[in-house]
Amino acid sequence: MSLDAELLAAHARDDRPALIALYERAADEAETEVAAGFYLTHAYVFALEAGDTRSKALATRLRAMGRL
Repeated sequence: MSLDAELLAAHARDDRPALIALYERAADEAETEVAAGFYLTHAYVFALEAGDTRSKALATRLRAMGRL
């Protein structure tokens, strides 16, 4: 299954833990810094909403990119 299909399926299930992981994966695989920032921001927001501990690491990555 493609990453896009996995993201759509996770959204359909409202699977927050999967969305965090998938958006982070999308950021890791992004071809540009702008795209990586976009995906990391989504992962971060879902992590904050879920109270997920990954939010700290995501915030660190976003700060390093000058995006937080």
